[in-house]
Amino acid sequence: MQAEKQAVPGDHRRGKAGALLEVLLVSVKLGFTSFGGPVAHLGYFHNEYIRRRKWMDERSYADLVALCQFLPGPASSQVGIGIGIMRAGWLGGIVAWLGFTMPSVIALVAFAFLLQGYDIAGAGWIHGLKIVAVAIVAQAILGMGQKLTPDRERVTIAVIAAAVTLVWQTGYSQILTIAVAGIAGLWLYRHDAAENLTNLLIPVRRSSGIICLVLFGALLIVLPLLRGTAETGGFAIFDSFYRSGALVFGGGHVVLPLLEQEVVPTGWVSQADFLAGYGAAQAVPGPLFTFAAYLGAMTAGVSGAIVATLAIFLPAFLLVAGALPFWNSLRRNPRIQGALTGINAAVVGILLAAWYDPLWTTAILAPLDFALAVILFVMLVFWKLPPWVVVLAGAAGGMVVGGM
Repeated sequence: MQAEKQAVPGDHRRGKAGALLEVLLVSVKLGFTSFGGPVAHLGYFHNEYIRRRKWMDERSYADLVALCQFLPGPASSQVGIGIGIMRAGWLGGIVAWLGFTMPSVIALVAFAFLLQGYDIAGAGWIHGLKIVAVAIVAQAILGMGQKLTPDRERVTIAVIAAAVTLVWQTGYSQILTIAVAGIAGLWLYRHDAAENLTNLLIPVRRSSGIICLVLFGALLIVLPLLRGTAETGGFAIFDSFYRSGALVFGGGHVVLPLLEQEVVPTGWVSQADFLAGYGAAQAVPGPLFTFAAYLGAMTAGVSGAIVATLAIFLPAFLLVAGALPFWNSLRRNPRIQGALTGINAAVVGILLAAWYDPLWTTAILAPLDFALAVILFVMLVFWKLPPWVVVLAGAAGGMVVGGM
């Protein structure tokens, strides 16, 4: 089947190389300037890609965002990949991801080497970064809870998911919790009417989409089976981060508990260093999934950072490219929408559990820690200060609290 093509202004004037270069330059600009998390990233994308450059119309952009919200993985990165594919084909998707991701990857790898080289894990400002993470995840829970758990049924799903995640802390508990929540949502919301949505013009063949989806599933199944037979640490890193990237619903913050289970119990990264890096990840622009680069660098240096980064983002690329050709029909199915409703509610509960353990239990150790966390939360939610300002304030506050 021939793919439908999106008319893109300027295609008749530019060759393929010119389009790729344009995508790269614009995405690099966004990679250096997009602070504030996934929702803010979508605003930056809209302003740059839609309003200024008019690469897509408003409705097509909204439909692409809807697809990426539906899929597991980093929604803002997937939107950027999708726009890159529509603008300049498959390579356009790759260079759009590279440009948006690399600035924060480089910054976090540098932070990892700083942490290792100077043995500063116990410094007061590091403790301040842990408290920053408490405030930022609390903000994420508040925002997601208001949107994704507006009724008692979804609140109940979220609370049960949080309890199960805290009591049953295994590598499979969150996967099973998400699956059961999807079944519950399918049952509870199966009669809800599907929204009246517009068609999204798709520049990807269905056959190519099927290949991407099959590869996504095959890697998810085969990698854990082969991990025990592989002798290289790089293979284990790839498996852990690929699985984490493949099973995250709800955005970047939700990857926290998945990554924590992969790297802390195995001894790759200490819990103190894990939380310090998570706090630092709030201070850099770009997707929060680049936290994987920091963890990979702490585990195996530059090669570990490269493997971890590629592994955690690969599912996002395969899913968005694979789902694009089928999204128009799937998103109108009430059962699909119902299952997603239940899954989103469970995501709120899983994030709530992660906010308590490991964030709260390792960062809030005294009344002054709690006071600093409240101040940072107010700065984020009510003063609406940029996250990088809050991170700097938290680091400074940690030094003050540590000296008292």
